[in-house]
Amino acid sequence: MHKKIIYRSVLIVTLVLSCSCNKYLTLYPQNGTIRQQFWQNKEQLQSAVIGVYASLIQGVPDGGTSKTQGNLQMAETLFKWGELRADNITTPLAGSYVDDVNVMNGNILPTNYLVQWYSLYRTINLCNTVLLYAPGVISIDPTLTQTQLNAYMAEALTVRALMYFYLVRTFGDVPMKLTPTSTDNDLVLLPTTPQATIIKQILSDLSTAEGNAVYTYGVVAYDKGRVTRYTINALQADIYLWTYDYTDCITACNKIINSGQFGLVAGDGNFFSTVYSNGNSSESIFEFQYDGSTTQTNPFYQMFYTNTGGSLAAQINVQGSLFPVDPNNPKNVDVRAAIASNGGTGAISKWIGTPNSTATLTAATSYRHWIVYRYAEILLFKAEAEAFTGQGQDALNLVQQIQTRANAIIVPGTSLTLPAANDPVGVSNYVLDERDREFIFEGKRWYDLVRYARRNFPTTLPILTAPILVNASPALQQIILTKYQDPNSLYLPIYYTELQLDPNLIQNPFYK
Repeated sequence: MHKKIIYRSVLIVTLVLSCSCNKYLTLYPQNGTIRQQFWQNKEQLQSAVIGVYASLIQGVPDGGTSKTQGNLQMAETLFKWGELRADNITTPLAGSYVDDVNVMNGNILPTNYLVQWYSLYRTINLCNTVLLYAPGVISIDPTLTQTQLNAYMAEALTVRALMYFYLVRTFGDVPMKLTPTSTDNDLVLLPTTPQATIIKQILSDLSTAEGNAVYTYGVVAYDKGRVTRYTINALQADIYLWTYDYTDCITACNKIINSGQFGLVAGDGNFFSTVYSNGNSSESIFEFQYDGSTTQTNPFYQMFYTNTGGSLAAQINVQGSLFPVDPNNPKNVDVRAAIASNGGTGAISKWIGTPNSTATLTAATSYRHWIVYRYAEILLFKAEAEAFTGQGQDALNLVQQIQTRANAIIVPGTSLTLPAANDPVGVSNYVLDERDREFIFEGKRWYDLVRYARRNFPTTLPILTAPILVNASPALQQIILTKYQDPNSLYLPIYYTELQLDPNLIQNPFYK
């Protein structure tokens, strides 16, 4: 109820702040009267901040029938960016989207709809708007305290950092704009900014935000759907791992682990409903909040329900080698296996299935939350970092916590062999293998593979190319292997219309 009220209360505010035109970094200019009337009190400031979160679920939940600029929901974009180029997704229908198939086959052009970044920059612009105008409210509304203002600013800084982190992992170098586009004078043509510069900026922003963010709002839906200090720590850990800063990654993880506010949900018959169907569990750190209203259903039913045209399904390896059957007791199963996918149809149950049933959600009831971070990932972030800091046994112990909760089935010859604790590469690969099972279809697999491949490129490249060949057409496999010898191929091209609108942009050199 709380999140329904707060999201619906800002629909008009969001429109005022984020009406979009065709250029990714532009907004229709707001006239001075609108700004002067809006940024007047702390209630309007809160509405503007919640409008940032509302933008995360804006768009058409059509699963792909409308691919025009700004139509895609961010959850669909993030799912496909994080999964299509990896090894767990297939296209079961002749009518699957050509652009999806091309991405899976490594045949990616700047005209592919999936390389549109509009929805992320829309949210970035909303964050920039809050960061510019929020400080002025305190001089108008004496009931707004500096602590409250700082907390709102921390939310905007963190969501902006999250958006930029997705962008640099997906595209490499991207334009970085830290001020809003709210008047004609703000319309600028920007070049791309080096990935390292953006990473430095967002880590600085997160450091500022961490000192000002709240630990709790006192309401579960807010604690899981809005930025808390733990959200910031989770994002910091993710970024530190991406940049191979293992010591700081462990420090960020420990802030969450030592807080005592999170824990692994029991891997029993309620696991599916608690973590996914209901959402906002004790394991959750940050989720996009859907509530089932006509404007807030997610895109997954249309993406995954193959009976009505869903275009994506689980690869056969998901119910084979990834979740092997116990040869001694077929009823002894990994709790994540049935949740991941339907063994008969390949439908991705995690997002459209129902607990302890073969039934599926409907288009009207597809409002499962999109999970960005949960406690299990913090444990595996830390395990990966420990693998490279001489703490291999501690890393393996963390993996075992995840395996024990899930009742992981270990089958010799199919499952990865337990490595020696003093083998950092072996331990880290063991962590990666477990991450594949734990976060399957949560939009993380491609980024994991790229992180591992970049660690000692090109020596570590096979850890990426071996899995991706699962999806690729046999006729294209050698071409794909050749393409990935170029590290620029790990990133997507800039969408062609962005280049037309901004001559200062330079295309990823792999796609020139």
